[in-house]
Amino acid sequence: MDPIQQAMLKKSHAAKLERRGKLISLFCISLIVVVVLAIFFFVASRGLATFFTNKVNLWRFLSQTTWSPAVKDASGQPQVGALPMIVGSFGVTLLSAVIATPFAVGAAIFMTEIAPNLGKKVLQPVIELLVGIPSVVYGFIGLSVVVPFIRNIFGGTGFGILAGTFVLFVMILPTVTSMTVDALKAVPRHYREASLALGGTRWQTISRVVLRAAMPGILTGIVFGMARAFGEALAVQMVIGNAALLPTNLISPASTLTSVLTSGIGNTVMGSLENNALWSLALLLLLMSLAFNLLIRWIGKKGEIK
Repeated sequence: MDPIQQAMLKKSHAAKLERRGKLISLFCISLIVVVVLAIFFFVASRGLATFFTNKVNLWRFLSQTTWSPAVKDASGQPQVGALPMIVGSFGVTLLSAVIATPFAVGAAIFMTEIAPNLGKKVLQPVIELLVGIPSVVYGFIGLSVVVPFIRNIFGGTGFGILAGTFVLFVMILPTVTSMTVDALKAVPRHYREASLALGGTRWQTISRVVLRAAMPGILTGIVFGMARAFGEALAVQMVIGNAALLPTNLISPASTLTSVLTSGIGNTVMGSLENNALWSLALLLLLMSLAFNLLIRWIGKKGEIK
């Protein structure tokens, strides 16, 4: 083989760097997959111990309303009913998302379609500032402002799902707004131009063309907000009342999966029924989060323009 052929067949420095980059990327992706699978395995192994080791009935766990793992009922079964926490978690998550979505979409439309310069200079920094505020600050404001306000208006203690909803509404609003803005900006310009050329008004273009085209991105923002609301612990724990009782209304003290986990996990012994029951709540929280993601992805596909 002559020197020219050898030079042509020899790998260049750029090719070596590319191969090295691919190997590093593959290693990083594999590491992420392993970490995620390890988390799933760890939480599942701990959470399923309640049903396989402690012999707790799954249906009783999901449907009973009394949470007191250290106490047994008349039939000798531990009282590990997770229904109050499930209802509380779904309640604050869905209500906060329902309230935050119209505000987020309206703010995003104003920032992108109506007054983009004002939105970029004024509203965008405010939203970014809200994202960076720690959860404990939201919780303290809720404890100092929201809870007394609800107590004065509706009576009761002020703690409950309604207080948690208001706090989570403010917490998830920046996330949903930012992702909605990105989704609206991603809509091609010629969509708007075609609508206006066909005689559509500005509002018809926004409501029937832009929003429809951006719907998958908007739903993605909503699920990110719901995921934060569903997994939020400290801020909700400060305003919801932390009572493991099935809520009878929006202003009665309640609890969520995260509030019970954070308040109880440090007071139990690893491997005990009380500890395993809390890990079962963690597994339930993980499965609910996955269900939310799958549901919103399915809705997003349905909303895509064919």
